[in-house]
Amino acid sequence: MKKYPALIVLWFLLIGGADRAGAADQAELAKDKAALFPVIIAEKSSVRVKDAAAELAIYLSKVSGAKFERRFGDGTKGIAVGLAGDFPLLGLAETLAVRTTADREAYILKSHKHGLYVVGATAPAVEHAVWDLLYRLGYRQFFPGETWEVIPHNDNIKIAIDVKERPDYLARRIWYGFGTWDYNAEPYAEWCRRNRATSGFVLKTSHAYESIIRRNQAVFDEHPEFLGLLEGERKSSKLCIGNPGLRKLVADHAVAYFADNPDADSISMDPSDGGGWCQCDKCAALGSISDRAITLANCVAEAVNEEFDAKYVGMYAYSRHSPPPNIRVHPNVIISVATSFIRGGYTLAELIAGWSERGASLGMREYYSVFPWDHDLPGRGRGSNLDYLRRTIGDFHRKGARFMSAESSDNWGPNGLGYYVASRILWDIDEADRVEQIVDDFLTKAFGPAREPMTRFYDLIDGSKKPILCDDLIGRMYRQLRRAGQLTDDSRIRARINDLVLYARYVELYHRYSTSKGRQRQVAFEELVRHGYRMRKTMMVHAKALYRDLDARDKSVSIPEGASWSVREEKNTWKSSKPFTAAELENYPGEGISTHKLRDFEPVHFSRNLVPAAGLRPAEVKADSATVTGRNTQTFYTWVREVSGSIELRITGGLITHYRDRGNVRVDLWKVHTQADGTQEEVKVSHAESAPDGVERLIRLEPKQTGLHKITVNDGGDRTRVAWGPDVPMTIISSLDEPAALSGSWNLCFYVPRGTMIVGLYADGGGTLLDSSGEVVFTFTGKEAGFHKIPVPKGADVGIWRFRSSTGTKRLMTVPPCLAPSPQQLLLPREVVNADSAGRR
Repeated sequence: MKKYPALIVLWFLLIGGADRAGAADQAELAKDKAALFPVIIAEKSSVRVKDAAAELAIYLSKVSGAKFERRFGDGTKGIAVGLAGDFPLLGLAETLAVRTTADREAYILKSHKHGLYVVGATAPAVEHAVWDLLYRLGYRQFFPGETWEVIPHNDNIKIAIDVKERPDYLARRIWYGFGTWDYNAEPYAEWCRRNRATSGFVLKTSHAYESIIRRNQAVFDEHPEFLGLLEGERKSSKLCIGNPGLRKLVADHAVAYFADNPDADSISMDPSDGGGWCQCDKCAALGSISDRAITLANCVAEAVNEEFDAKYVGMYAYSRHSPPPNIRVHPNVIISVATSFIRGGYTLAELIAGWSERGASLGMREYYSVFPWDHDLPGRGRGSNLDYLRRTIGDFHRKGARFMSAESSDNWGPNGLGYYVASRILWDIDEADRVEQIVDDFLTKAFGPAREPMTRFYDLIDGSKKPILCDDLIGRMYRQLRRAGQLTDDSRIRARINDLVLYARYVELYHRYSTSKGRQRQVAFEELVRHGYRMRKTMMVHAKALYRDLDARDKSVSIPEGASWSVREEKNTWKSSKPFTAAELENYPGEGISTHKLRDFEPVHFSRNLVPAAGLRPAEVKADSATVTGRNTQTFYTWVREVSGSIELRITGGLITHYRDRGNVRVDLWKVHTQADGTQEEVKVSHAESAPDGVERLIRLEPKQTGLHKITVNDGGDRTRVAWGPDVPMTIISSLDEPAALSGSWNLCFYVPRGTMIVGLYADGGGTLLDSSGEVVFTFTGKEAGFHKIPVPKGADVGIWRFRSSTGTKRLMTVPPCLAPSPQQLLLPREVVNADSAGRR
């Protein structure tokens, strides 16, 4: 008989998250360092439950100074820790019955006159209940390891509570892309347990086809037609899904897997990575790449649910199979939509909606940190961007996602606060509205009297502010850490600060390596790797990823024989676990402060309420048609004088030939409404697309109102050239936290307001800067990125300056960060135009 379990997502939408009851009786657990109740377990409790109860007793003792004993009992008196079935007299069996997957992690915390219930639906739920109780009593495990554990001290413990909790995300994985090493597996697992970042449902989604081939190698040897056809040969690991025999083999493989692993929740049917999809007619007849992958996943889900109850198939929406299919998805197929490697020209929101409309249960495949992308540097990973985490975790959930798999790293220096915040929101999405309080709690409990400089330190490395790796950033990090160390004598707080001092040293060494050439680059690389390994047990940087990956991507450096990451320390010339001395920890900030020059000017804030610069009567110059080239998302601001005409752009997409599978270039026109308080609302009013084939095409955008508009050009990363006529107002923002994505050589102008004494900017790449009289006032060599302070010559303010033959980015910081091909096309902040226009009168 065919068996279909109730849908996880539907059930979870019905039951919601935490159920919070009204006022509860207060339970006094400890008084004057004396325990008033024992921790109660049932004689039949499992080892896992007994261990959870033991941990609770230990930590209650650490908090209060009292000795909490463990005893057997019926749970009516004392601190009852266990399953509902362990304590039948409490009458919680119905409330905590496991009817669906969503119930597995449910637990109750309820105080009463004779004690406290710490009762879960399953053993993992009991663990959640224990650590949630301790959290409510002030305990924190912010990052992995004893250093980042905060144990409050309170001679008297009282609590009034009556809650039933269950997670908003059924799977909450924040995992290490390069895996664990010899030092971090247990601290990481411990952090996950103590922050409810383990899951009651194990969703498997890894690339599976090659594993299927290996485990059934004899069959594939006998039936080569089961392999994908590629250039006339049966050799691809993408499988010949059009072959009914192949589909039966894979279905039988899945049934056998669940028979051998009856407790498993899911099996992955995600395709092997890369290209090589079968080119035979039968596969082509199945439809798109996504249609083929889902055909196999559906077949497996159908087969396993004929034999078993509530078994699921996991798969990504990723790369060539990221677009939604044209066929329905079996209800027991869970699709984890990847937030990168998207193909087919879809936005992430469109992928989520498209897969949902096809019937898929949804998860998210996130990238909080990937070492080859961010190299454990400040603000580079999504995990360091608190605004991103706050916005996306709740948004994905509202769109139906109930599973989160976030690739991350053992890099708690740059991303630890983000990982901690994410764990809170993944359990309860309402915590997204409390991020400021969560961060404040972290800074207060972790750093005590050093809270103020550590607030500034974490502000420096916040990914939402896009910090730039440079002398200024390193110098400021060291200054805040030195100040923090001066404000506390608490050894635990100083240990946390020292961990971050070692992280700042890593950032300093990485900067030195990245800016070195020739022999000096190899020397700097060795120093970087040695330091990363030596500090590995702080878990501030992912030493394993650093050691394994960096030289593979940078062919100008190498690791000598006998020093590779896999060679044991006693035989490795680069590895040392020698503890850092107090002198070293003291010297790093001092030396860093003395050798890293700070930016000696302050940025000036300008609004985004842009208007034409015509009121300033900029010098009339002959302007040619303008061209700008960039990748991913390019943003332009324009001004619509009348709605009778259209905005014409010439778009050439697909300039990187091998990325032309990213879909059409999508061009959108947005009306920008500026509110009285300065906030802005953007409404899409027109859309056009251009094929990514290297051919220039004219597109037209149709405005519906006059005034300020924004144009976005999205190409999925295959590079696009955008051109427009000389009469079209068009301005690009290039500020410190919003650098213009320009490619190649470019010539753009900007405005220097009245009274400006310096033009302060951050620059990389080459080029020259001309003042309003056309004189060259600065030349960018392109040898090293950095901040520049350029004096404004007398009479050169209230004028147009120009970048000529520029490459790289130029981020304006003391003048409006508005770039345009000509003064006639330039838009400027309204307050600047108003002030300088009045000055002219």
